[in-house]
Amino acid sequence: MAIIVPFKALRPQAQFAKQVAARPYDVLNSKEAKEEAQGNPYSFLHITKPEIDLPEETDHYAPEVYLKAKDNLAAFMQRDVLFRESKPCYYIYRLIMNGRSQTGLVCGSAVVDYENDVIKKHEFTRPEKENDRINHIKISGAQTGNVFLAYRDVQELNDLIAKWQEDKSPIYDFTADDDIQHTIWVVNDDATIKTISSIFEQQVPQTYIADGHHRAASAAKVRAALWDAATEESDYFLTTLFPASELQILDYNRVVKDLNGLSAEELIEKIKADFDVKLVGSEAVKPSQLHTFGMYLDGKWYQLTAKEGTYKTDPIGVLDVTILSDNILDKHLGIKDQRTDKRIDFVGGIRGLGELQKRVDSGEMKVAFSLYPVTMDQLFDIADSGNVMPPKSTWFEPKLRDGLLTHLIYNES
Repeated sequence: MAIIVPFKALRPQAQFAKQVAARPYDVLNSKEAKEEAQGNPYSFLHITKPEIDLPEETDHYAPEVYLKAKDNLAAFMQRDVLFRESKPCYYIYRLIMNGRSQTGLVCGSAVVDYENDVIKKHEFTRPEKENDRINHIKISGAQTGNVFLAYRDVQELNDLIAKWQEDKSPIYDFTADDDIQHTIWVVNDDATIKTISSIFEQQVPQTYIADGHHRAASAAKVRAALWDAATEESDYFLTTLFPASELQILDYNRVVKDLNGLSAEELIEKIKADFDVKLVGSEAVKPSQLHTFGMYLDGKWYQLTAKEGTYKTDPIGVLDVTILSDNILDKHLGIKDQRTDKRIDFVGGIRGLGELQKRVDSGEMKVAFSLYPVTMDQLFDIADSGNVMPPKSTWFEPKLRDGLLTHLIYNES
């Protein structure tokens, strides 16, 4: 069963919340982060992307970058931009994007649950990305990046969270520049805290990483590295848990630089062995069901429908990202490893299908594919089976903001 705990969040004074809140460190490159934080001394990007405050030629993984994060965090606390909660609490975090809301519980999740597979994974991690966050956590003493977890709905918990939102006033409520509304409530009642912990201990057998595999792995490795010097706080890592019914996975689309020596007509003919191909024309094809795809090639959109018997039916083989990979990208375009092949790129559904057309029409790319999103049931099935998804299979929106709730592991100042 899942072990969660309340924690003393480091959080902004209410008047600074909107200025502090920053997009996750891993959705921005350093140049974008510098531009976004320009003129805003309160932006949490000064802590999560501290290279923006150092000379441009600085190696982004150099020790001085992580030391700068530590110094900036201390400065935020000394200036009373950030303060630490006086007692361990849970927090309710609601996001509203395009009129659709999702609400999660912010807490500490147990590292031992991650190690014992109570927290399920569905992606591989990269050592260089892990090392970056390991160094950031160890040197700053803080877990600044939230791990986004999902779990199967528990109605009792849904009702409790809904009632708390109805009865209590939020500590933060603002709309960010991208029109996403962020609202947070603090749950500081001891009896309610105990009830929430008990529900997870008794009714939630496992949770699933939706977004943040590298952050979770890094927290576990920091705990192992500290060992004798570890604190009780480092036994847990910063997470926000969402019931599955609240979540929306967006499509994660592909663009490819060339046709592997084929003409457009030759590619279409080869694809017909595994797909029914329908010419649509100028109207973008956004798949409306599993096993259908859009293809943009030479200024025209096609709808592709996978033929029965051309793909496997196991939890991985049945995924649309796998079908596309096996029956087009590998089979005809020669892309064997999407993690390393420079001929392929990935476009999150939040950017829209117009981005696919733009990149092909510009000549940068030759062909684009739109996919139907992975479902939550598919994600659960894969994680439960112990398998991992192909790279870039899921894109979750909206994103949690960094800086609103931070977990200190040994910095008590």
